[in-house]
Amino acid sequence: MRVILLQDIENLGKKYEIKEVADGYAKNFLIPKKLAKPATKEALKWVEKQKEMEAQKAEEELKKIQEIASKIDGLEITIPVKVGSEGQLFESVTAQKIVEKLKEFGFEIKKKQIELKKPIKELGEFPVKIHFEHNLEAEIVVIVTEGK
Repeated sequence: MRVILLQDIENLGKKYEIKEVADGYAKNFLIPKKLAKPATKEALKWVEKQKEMEAQKAEEELKKIQEIASKIDGLEITIPVKVGSEGQLFESVTAQKIVEKLKEFGFEIKKKQIELKKPIKELGEFPVKIHFEHNLEAEIVVIVTEGK
């Protein structure tokens, strides 16, 4: 029986693929669990429309991400930290602090998007990469200054 997969199914296929499966597997498992539907002419037209809509959505998403990445790229953010009398930092600059500072600039970045091998524990300027979906990335400069 030919079916259209409604979501990714391990060892079978990806969403919207048309697959040939055993009748029993389709009727007793895939269709009742809404994992697939029979590949009728109407369903095939519906799949093409869904694919077009998803492609258009992905393209719009890519444009948004490119726009955000280009705005962030080269941005310099200053993070003031408490410093002791001998120049030692009482706190380190973590990915979370960078996220909070970017939020002040109006950017919604997640902590996991920031590439920071270890927290910054000294004053100075540090390049930090931010990863986006679609393999896009931007680089900002984090300036750690004495403050508070």
